Amino acid sequence: MQETEATMQKAIEAVKKHFSGVRTGRANPSLIDSLQIEYYGAFMPLKQIATISVPEPRQLLITPFDRSATAAIEKAIMTSDLGLNPQGGTDTIRINLPQLTEERRKELIKVIRQFAEEGKVSLRNARHATLDQIKKQEKEKVLTEDEAKLRQEALQKITDKYMLQVDELLKKKEIEVMEI
Repeated sequence: MQETEATMQKAIEAVKKHFSGVRTGRANPSLIDSLQIEYYGAFMPLKQIATISVPEPRQLLITPFDRSATAAIEKAIMTSDLGLNPQGGTDTIRINLPQLTEERRKELIKVIRQFAEEGKVSLRNARHATLDQIKKQEKEKVLTEDEAKLRQEALQKITDKYMLQVDELLKKKEIEVMEI
């Protein structure tokens, strides 16, 4: 049961990570912090070679630790599929996030619903694997019929708890995306 709960917790973390990468009306460093930058021949996440701050609600400010990385960061942002246009200076890069259109917001809602569904599928798979183990132990007479039933009920309660968390995360993110 503990192993199953740990697996379910990882599924929730994966959903949160996917949600953080979806753009909302406000600037959020998590939108670009894992962007891979070619730096001295190796690819590194942006957050390892620069600081990312939010000076205004719709603006990101990137300050590289090494000025020579500025051009590489700009190039990586422009070639990414995020649709952002960086404006570089000598030692900082500004990204102004345009207002989201209603159509784009609806597309983003579809994307986050898909991420939520993937999270729920992971939860169901974890439940199914544990359920199979319980039934196998019951068949092998390791567990009595009553013990197996109690474990199945406990498993369902755990699954319901995590499914509810996914629903709450989805609702919160939908509100965030639709906020103007």
